Amino acid sequence: MSTQIQKKNRHKTFLTSFLSCVLCLVSYVSICQSSGLIAEGAELTLISDQFAFTEGPAVDKKGNVYFTDQPNDRIWKYSAKGELSLYMEPSGRANGLFFDGEGNLIACADADNELWKISKKKKVEVLAKNWDNMRFNGPNDVWVHGTGGMYFTDPFYKRDYWKHTEMEQKEMRVYYRSPSGEIGIAADGFVQPNGIVGKDNTLFITDIRGQKTYKYEIQSDGSLTNKTLFCEQGSDGLTVDERGNLYLVGRGVTIYNPVGEIIEKIDVPEGWTANITFGGKDRKTLFITASKSVYTLRMNVSGAK
Repeated sequence: MSTQIQKKNRHKTFLTSFLSCVLCLVSYVSICQSSGLIAEGAELTLISDQFAFTEGPAVDKKGNVYFTDQPNDRIWKYSAKGELSLYMEPSGRANGLFFDGEGNLIACADADNELWKISKKKKVEVLAKNWDNMRFNGPNDVWVHGTGGMYFTDPFYKRDYWKHTEMEQKEMRVYYRSPSGEIGIAADGFVQPNGIVGKDNTLFITDIRGQKTYKYEIQSDGSLTNKTLFCEQGSDGLTVDERGNLYLVGRGVTIYNPVGEIIEKIDVPEGWTANITFGGKDRKTLFITASKSVYTLRMNVSGAK
């Protein structure tokens, strides 16, 4: 083959590859811009950066958001009116939070590897502390179904405030606490399960070290069936909106539509984005916990109820 023909072929191949990349980029930008999830003109707003490490946001029926500063053993409240206040200290080294149907705050209390119920008067009741006569690895995130059943992840993150140094459970699993108080294994086979959230009778569980997020169907007895790979991305915490879009975090926020396609990305100027939920009176304010800070972003969609 002549040198001239070789040059023409190389030029044609380069041009084809370049145009393909441009089309992919244009397509991606178009998808993100057309998602319509973020309110027009909305900007990421820093609420405060006074914390050590923020986690576990949960919203009550009035739209107030409660979140944790685990290293400082505190639970904070960010009201629907935009007021920030300390809610509880100590807090059992609370991590993930969620409200049950009666307005009690359910907390993954990491200090003693327990699941707590905190009443409106801040009275604490231990709901779960072990499985098969062995302590949990460390309940991390929790979601409460409309029936009152609770699903919580149990990864192992070695804490300097623990006396033990090894996990007692053989695996890192997801457990289910029935409305009657019985505890059983809901799902296993993870590398390190972390975030958990549901919508109606669908449950999402992220395997942060496995870099995958799975979807399950919730049955009437609380059992999980039809495990499906939702996307090839793990996450710390996560949330879901009214349209069924899933919000994963880590390096900022990545939003997937119900069929597992990326439709939006939100940059967060912190080293790590740990968790996320919807707050405010209309549940259209995205509340983001990221390293030492918390942020909000106004949305066109509300959180799933």
